[in-house]
Amino acid sequence: MVAPMKGQVCVVTGASRGIGRGIALQLCQAGATVYITGRHLDTLRSTAQEAQSLGGRCVPVVCDSSKESDVKSLFEQVNREQQGRLDVLVNNAYAGVQAILNTNNKPFWEVPASIWDDINNVGLRGHYLCSVYGAQMMVPAGRGLIVVISSPGGLRHIFNVPYGVGKAACDRLAADCAHELRRHGVSYVSLWPGMVQTELLKGFMLKEERPEDPVFKQIKSNFSSAESTEMSGKCVVALATDPNILSLSGKVLPSCDLARRYGLQDVDGRPVKDYFSLGSVLSHVSNLGWLAAYLPGFLRVPKWIITLYTSKF
Repeated sequence: MVAPMKGQVCVVTGASRGIGRGIALQLCQAGATVYITGRHLDTLRSTAQEAQSLGGRCVPVVCDSSKESDVKSLFEQVNREQQGRLDVLVNNAYAGVQAILNTNNKPFWEVPASIWDDINNVGLRGHYLCSVYGAQMMVPAGRGLIVVISSPGGLRHIFNVPYGVGKAACDRLAADCAHELRRHGVSYVSLWPGMVQTELLKGFMLKEERPEDPVFKQIKSNFSSAESTEMSGKCVVALATDPNILSLSGKVLPSCDLARRYGLQDVDGRPVKDYFSLGSVLSHVSNLGWLAAYLPGFLRVPKWIITLYTSKF
């Protein structure tokens, strides 16, 4: 069995379930030693056991990403046990999904101001903390890759204000950290998965009592073609084994673009939905959505058009 990441050391935050779990599974399958974090040891152990059955080694570490002392302790443990080696850090820990689902369709002034911390504390702030401590290990070695999990919410309004601001900040975090890390040989990228079939979204689909809710309708209409949680893991493995990864440093990398770049398919063999295809974009435009079914998948909206459309200047 090919193990392209054998000998490499990785940290994946928020890996008890969802995208983090999927990334941990793929990294272990590639042969890496993977430290996974979360707040509950029982679910971490379950993920670690499943990951190790695929190969590599998986080490569960209880860590609350909102607490700097926990984050510092995590990286001290990795440094101690791996003789200072850290090849890949994936900043994924996020605690805001349920708060988003509970308050969807409400304007920011009708939602408790505390939702900012619900969304961006274990999230943006935690990503920065981990980036600081991760970079302290990578810079002396002159190599490494840091990935922050973001979304198109950094480009346009999705869900609510704190969500969009936080995701835009994640993309800027990748760009600015990459600027300072480049001369040290360390790469930093922002990964945009598409819609992902996470456990929370599956539960939301099953118990949602407001079928006419536009958020629910959008999720329902796209859920069957959504990515598995492991698709992001396949992207991370491809990036971590790319000898020219530094050329991508600082960039926002949608999963559909990485699937095209590296020839990836989802774990069940499905192609990755291209949410930059012209048909996909038009499907979100109420008066033009009918055109989507008639357009070939290879027609894509150029990134420069999207950039201009969302420009603030």
